[in-house]
Amino acid sequence: MDINFNKNEDHNKLLVSDLTNRLEKVKLGGGVKRIEKHHAKGKMTARERIDYLLDSKAKSIEIGAFAGDGMYEEHGGCPSGGVVVKIGYIKGKQCIVVANDATVKAGAWFPITGKKNLRAQEIAIENKLPIIYLVDSAGVYLPMQDEIFPDKEHFGRIFRNNAVMSSMGITQISAVMGSCVAGGAYLPIMSDEALIVDKTGSIFLAGSYLVKAAIGETIDNETLGGATTHCEISGVTDYKAKDDKDALDTIKRLIDKIGDYDKAGFNRVKPIKPLEKQEDIYGILPKSRADQYDMYEIIKRLVDNSEYDEYKAGYGKTIITAYARIDGWAVGIVANQRKLVKAKKGEMQFGGVIYNDSADKATRFIANCNQKKIPLVFLQDVTGFMVGSKSEHGGIIKDGAKMVNAVSNSVVPKFTIVIGNSYGAGNYAMCGKAYDPRLIAAWPSAELAVMSGNSAAKVLLQIEKASLEKQGEKITPEKEEELYNKIKDRYDNQVSPYYAASRIWTDAVINPLDTRTWISMGIEAADHAPIEKKFNMGVLQV
Repeated sequence: MDINFNKNEDHNKLLVSDLTNRLEKVKLGGGVKRIEKHHAKGKMTARERIDYLLDSKAKSIEIGAFAGDGMYEEHGGCPSGGVVVKIGYIKGKQCIVVANDATVKAGAWFPITGKKNLRAQEIAIENKLPIIYLVDSAGVYLPMQDEIFPDKEHFGRIFRNNAVMSSMGITQISAVMGSCVAGGAYLPIMSDEALIVDKTGSIFLAGSYLVKAAIGETIDNETLGGATTHCEISGVTDYKAKDDKDALDTIKRLIDKIGDYDKAGFNRVKPIKPLEKQEDIYGILPKSRADQYDMYEIIKRLVDNSEYDEYKAGYGKTIITAYARIDGWAVGIVANQRKLVKAKKGEMQFGGVIYNDSADKATRFIANCNQKKIPLVFLQDVTGFMVGSKSEHGGIIKDGAKMVNAVSNSVVPKFTIVIGNSYGAGNYAMCGKAYDPRLIAAWPSAELAVMSGNSAAKVLLQIEKASLEKQGEKITPEKEEELYNKIKDRYDNQVSPYYAASRIWTDAVINPLDTRTWISMGIEAADHAPIEKKFNMGVLQV
């Protein structure tokens, strides 16, 4: 081990420690005092409900833990977007669970809450996964109603998706474990089956105060829309539960009786752990995003038995394409090589840059994986496509377009891990969020932006300088450095993986050692949905 390995290891372990601390803070939701008030009502928190519902010794992954992070601070914040989403197992069956966190603004829906709920439903629809809703919400957060209510990707889309999933035969079960008001009342009733907890759960289009104001009727909330009303009078709900645990136990029994699902048929054998030590990733991955490293060494620590079969190993070397297995599942890996490599005629190519030949190779490999029904795994550390007259004359735009076309039209499930840089069109070609990966996660070392902080700061500095000089201000070297640092600090905050995760541009920031679990559970989820379309790249210039 050299000194750089040790420095990298210390740096990356500190990043993982920071990730752990951030997650612990997020898990407190609205804070300790609000959790205590929640418990005093005889209710479990959202996370407690999910933990009780999921099989205790099975693995699970959380989607959007950092949703809303650093957002809405003028409104008191919205940790985890006020809703907890996990993919896990109930009685051995893989499911996705969505639970409102009533310790955050009484579970009210902020704009990011809607986006996160829609992401959960998207995962259920794409993978035909059973979805469980644990409802405890005051409805739309009224001060921001204009950003959550009327648009296509807003609150109402939730109920549209309920209807679509029902027509697709995707199991939906709802448990009303607290408030369920106004438009939100449709969600549990549009599910296949609905439960309600006695005395703490309630469903109504308008609460008692609004009923009094609207039509002059005096009635209490329990009589208006409690468990007895909806289980014995209206017939709106199907099961009455005495408390949270009783409701969750009922859901377990319902899930336990669901029949088996049709499988996509992705290839899986007995899993083997990587031969190379996975923890070495911390020392291999450099501290600086500008430094080089060998992506093969990362791949060896992610794939079964550290074995892979490389496709076109001697061609297009800035992208690695290889067949391998992850936790037993057959995968096709498309990864950016971050080392300076020797190309044809002895010329050198920069690591992390997509050249004509590497784009061409990746396109062919993606087509092969679609032909063979092999899920794709993208390992991103990309600065973009090569620029300059040589590349332009060689048709880099056309070759890049072919790769983007192949990624866009791929019918096998895609999974993306952002390891380092994810800049510009490189993000697109390597299956960024806009290209429908089934799951996309980032390591704490990731950066997502149009360009690096240094490059962007230099460009923005020139614009700022020109503007100030036009106003007659003289820019001294000291002033220039001050401007540069101010711009770079602002930009660096925006390239952070937490900034991306807060806006659900990625599903999570994860410990690199959890990567195999994310990909394995993702492919298992995708195996619930047989592939119905054929791979077709449409009109493509060759």
